[in-house]
Amino acid sequence: MNAAAFKELPIVGILRGIKADQIEPLCHELISAGLKTAEITMNTQGAAELIRKAVKVSSGRLTIGAGTVLDKATLKEAQDCGATFIVTPVLINEVTGYCVQNKIPVFPGALTPAEIYAAWSAGATMVKVFPVQVFGPSYIKEVKAPLDKVELLACGGVTPENLKEYFAAGASAVSFGSSVFRKEWLEAKDYKSIGDLVRRYVASFKEVVG
Repeated sequence: MNAAAFKELPIVGILRGIKADQIEPLCHELISAGLKTAEITMNTQGAAELIRKAVKVSSGRLTIGAGTVLDKATLKEAQDCGATFIVTPVLINEVTGYCVQNKIPVFPGALTPAEIYAAWSAGATMVKVFPVQVFGPSYIKEVKAPLDKVELLACGGVTPENLKEYFAAGASAVSFGSSVFRKEWLEAKDYKSIGDLVRRYVASFKEVVG
């Protein structure tokens, strides 16, 4: 992952529980919709192969990372398959430390100010604030008041409608998951509905930056 390029469109799509036959059309739809970054969670069945296939299909047009990485063995498996950034649900020191030492962008999860500061101090590229919907954009603003240097990725409950509020409050990035990659759409192979919703996120961010 090119961290500087990510900041130009700091939106991450989270793919969890998807199937092998869905990854190719999904990647094509996400690319068409303008998304640049997606993670595949490692607790998805066959995640390693899904990452490998997504990297191949995307051909550099979509940056692919691994989410829900809980230990170094899983991290290395994700790396071997082509994942170029790592996301964890909480701060896992061995994972974050390895990523920092090897210059791999890493997004550890945290919620409280103490957890957020610990993750940032450990070398996080950004700290994933999850589940941010519990407190909303105002929470990001409150955290950023004393921790103004910390870069935060808002995760959970971010919509095209409230995306601007999160960025206005000080978020550096946002992500979305099951609200876009809906089970009923995936089962119906309705990739167009997924792409249309992704386009709304991208359009909302472009309004933020003018």
